[in-house]
Amino acid sequence: MTTAALPTKDRLIQAAAKLFRTHGYHGVGLNDLLTEAAAPKGSLYHHFPNGKSDLAIAAATWASDQMLRLIAASFAEAKTFEDGATTLCFKLAKLFDLTGQQDGCPIGSTLFEDPGNAEFLEHAERCYSGWIDEVQDNARRFGLSETDAKRCAEHVFLLIEGGWQLARVRRNSDILRSLPDLFKTPPAAPKKAS
Repeated sequence: MTTAALPTKDRLIQAAAKLFRTHGYHGVGLNDLLTEAAAPKGSLYHHFPNGKSDLAIAAATWASDQMLRLIAASFAEAKTFEDGATTLCFKLAKLFDLTGQQDGCPIGSTLFEDPGNAEFLEHAERCYSGWIDEVQDNARRFGLSETDAKRCAEHVFLLIEGGWQLARVRRNSDILRSLPDLFKTPPAAPKKAS
């Protein structure tokens, strides 16, 4: 189904996800959203009664769901956790090349620009936790203990988020392709202070 054939609500969500990722939440006006979505005036508030903030939550959810599908696909045929994590990095590098080197994380670009908005921050935490949980489930599937699976999943998440930012700064998707060398083994547990 082409974007033009989507229902208005879906067009608004996908347009918002694209524009917020590229320009940030505050860099996008309501007219920008309506134009990008080819949506009539009034449709935004019809589908999203609280306007842009409701649309931001919906756009972040849609983007998060896309990432969850990407994670699942990366691990689906993997023989080891490292294979799945490597595939994920390579898929993200390809996405980086396709979407443009200035695009930020769809969650951060949408929900972090209003740091006083508790609803945005709680939603970002739910989205990121979902990604970590998906990776953690795959780590457990490959035999890692609950503790190691959690540490591994958080490690992968932190490396990917940081890797994406560094790739943006350097305008080089090879940063993402090099990440697997940094998580071939689970990170060590933190040492307790004596």
